[in-house]
Amino acid sequence: MLTTTLGAFPKPPEVPITDWFSIDDGDYTSAYLDEMAGVDDAVLDRAVHQVVTDQVAAGIDIPTDGEIRRENYIHYQCRQLTGIDFENLTEKRIRGTTDTVLPTITARIGIGESLLPRDYLIAQAATDRPVKITIPGPMTIIDSTVDRHYHDDPTLGADIAAAINHHVLALADAGCTNIQIDEPVMARKPEEALNYGIDHLELCFAGLPTGVSRVVHACCGYPNELDEVDYPKADRDSYLRLAAAIDAAAIDAISIEDAHAPNDLAALLPRFTATTVILGVVGIATSRVEPVDAIRARLLEARQYVPVDRLVAAPDCGLGYLSRELALTKLGNLAEAAKGID
Repeated sequence: MLTTTLGAFPKPPEVPITDWFSIDDGDYTSAYLDEMAGVDDAVLDRAVHQVVTDQVAAGIDIPTDGEIRRENYIHYQCRQLTGIDFENLTEKRIRGTTDTVLPTITARIGIGESLLPRDYLIAQAATDRPVKITIPGPMTIIDSTVDRHYHDDPTLGADIAAAINHHVLALADAGCTNIQIDEPVMARKPEEALNYGIDHLELCFAGLPTGVSRVVHACCGYPNELDEVDYPKADRDSYLRLAAAIDAAAIDAISIEDAHAPNDLAALLPRFTATTVILGVVGIATSRVEPVDAIRARLLEARQYVPVDRLVAAPDCGLGYLSRELALTKLGNLAEAAKGID
């Protein structure tokens, strides 16, 4: 069974970029440009090389670039679009749980200049395994910004999707064969996802050539700190509500959480009749290390409902809350558990 990671990896200590995993007051946008101005690109390139080789050494078949250059997985991409103001931040509650200050949409969203092909080529140079690049989706960008221009989410989402599509196609032109759109807000707002969000995901991937995997990641939410108990999550029934529409869409794979709060696999997985399921079987918000036998047992249970050529083992989400050592231990157990499952 193949294995993959889903985004962030612990930043090496020489990378001085403050990210959202370590900010207490929620303002992780203001200092980024100043921090980046003082960083030698060669330092970042070496850090990307390290985290890719770390993932490969742990046994991961499809690693990510670790999102090393990003202050968070959403706003890094937003900076590559036009129409979003990072100078004038606006207060907002996001995901229905967290008060923060966010960049403001002040004009029509435009394509901007994509840094993703550069990011991909630097990461891919570290391994002969295919590296996956991640991009936040339209619903998640909308929920992570403040709209002062459109005042209509479907229209705004369509423009974001059209802009993202140019960046996705640029990634494919650079040789990237695994492109993931992160859309956790889809699990928190399933009705909006069914009304327009899944259509916008298809627009993000429009025109991709054969051989490029169109992946969507829909986790259910991060805690505020490692080992936080009972933090607010999306309704787990959202996966059941969304499954048929996702399976019918022009999406190759869907990544879902299962480690933090296990799903009813017998009810959920048979609904994916064509879509690959990337199943999160390692927790990303807990320091507890999942034993190999427990991970393997869950994968074998999932294997009853999805053939192995459409089942991929993964963590629930990005690994940014973990130490490097803890992340590698969890990934090593994940890879060991997936061995020999056919």
